[in-house]
Amino acid sequence: MTDQMTDQKARASAWFKELRDQIVGAFEALEDSQVDGPSAAASAGRFEVSETTRQSDDGSDAGGGLMSVMRGGRVFEKVGVNVSTVYGTLGKPAQQAMAARGVPGIEDDPRFWASGISLVAHMQNPHSPAVHMNTRMFWTPNAWWFGGGSDLNPCIEYDEDTNHFHDVQKAHLDPHGATLYPELKAWADEYFYIPHRGLARGVGGIFMDDRNSGDWEADFALTQDIGRAFLPAFLPITEKRRNTPWDAADKDAQLVHRGLYAEYNLVYDRGTKFGLATGHDANAVLMSLPPMAKWV
Repeated sequence: MTDQMTDQKARASAWFKELRDQIVGAFEALEDSQVDGPSAAASAGRFEVSETTRQSDDGSDAGGGLMSVMRGGRVFEKVGVNVSTVYGTLGKPAQQAMAARGVPGIEDDPRFWASGISLVAHMQNPHSPAVHMNTRMFWTPNAWWFGGGSDLNPCIEYDEDTNHFHDVQKAHLDPHGATLYPELKAWADEYFYIPHRGLARGVGGIFMDDRNSGDWEADFALTQDIGRAFLPAFLPITEKRRNTPWDAADKDAQLVHRGLYAEYNLVYDRGTKFGLATGHDANAVLMSLPPMAKWV
């Protein structure tokens, strides 16, 4: 049995909030700097921040977080950056899912604690890629682990953008072991694949789950570096593509690609399933869905 890990939980939760603050500030600064292009005359986008709460079946407090969403910005059509820390008792379906993944003792003692950050950005310009990032820590009385990563989702692909995104990820992961980046890249390629379409939802990135090397400090440091890699991996691409001219065909391609993204999140995404199954705020869980999409 693990101990309560009170200090580690507090540090992880504080880090996810710190990372959220960094990203929100950077994205609002990007909105302020958008002085060219078709959307430059619009007001710079700002995040609307609301608290989310969660209650146990008996009505007791079960945690919550902050939902930060920007809509209709100059650069971002819709972007959400959510943080949460939730706890309580897993219901039977969640217990069974955890047991199937090999979490020990979860059916005998189904208490849990989870904290993390989740981000999805859908862009105004079809040449500017959508992006996803998530990192999290999970605790049960008999186990703990980290998970998450980030991946790039362009509807119009540029090899140089893909290479930059992956190069930054690799540079942040290499200090943790030379084999780690290729392992997490391969995991992302497998995880973000859509079987019923026979397609990847984007150009990949890095992904891990159930990360427990036995060294909490090392795994936490890795999780932090995955988070630290996000802005330098994503911002230069956005700054490069946000003023690229686009036409109706480009916008149509973006909407069709967003349909692919929505299918993945609703059918396969583990975080979406867990959030809905544990009674977290549905608007926060489904924040990742695009503002507009198209199926043909």
